[in-house]
Amino acid sequence: MTEKTILLVEDNPDDVELTIRAFRKNNIGNKVVVAKDGVEALDYLFGTGIHAGRDAKNMPIVVLLDLKLPKIDGLEVLKRIRQDDRTKLLPVVILTSSAEQKDVIDGYSLGANSYVRKPVNFEQFVEAIKHLGLYWLLWNEPPPLGK
Repeated sequence: MTEKTILLVEDNPDDVELTIRAFRKNNIGNKVVVAKDGVEALDYLFGTGIHAGRDAKNMPIVVLLDLKLPKIDGLEVLKRIRQDDRTKLLPVVILTSSAEQKDVIDGYSLGANSYVRKPVNFEQFVEAIKHLGLYWLLWNEPPPLGK
């Protein structure tokens, strides 16, 4: 059985640290791969660029995707994920601080599985990550990917 990896696409180092701390605080020990921009996220998923040689059949169990990213924004990353047969069913959770209604609508229109606003308060953030982890890593039946 392959490890259930989480792909965290986040450019803010403080939010990366906060998310990883929240996972650990909730005993979510899955490997977390961090992509700091949209290009790196797509390179990881498709085994190209800086991730050339990575077995692209080994997909993460879930992608936690910020929207405001350098190089390629989160909505474009989502669009490209949904356009490729290898990743079109990959669970993608938008995890962002954006409260813009347009982002919510665009995210769901492009095929996001969920849209979660990052709570500002640390304890609320830890609780949100706990529920995300329980759902996406334990309760959700993931689609067969990378076959």
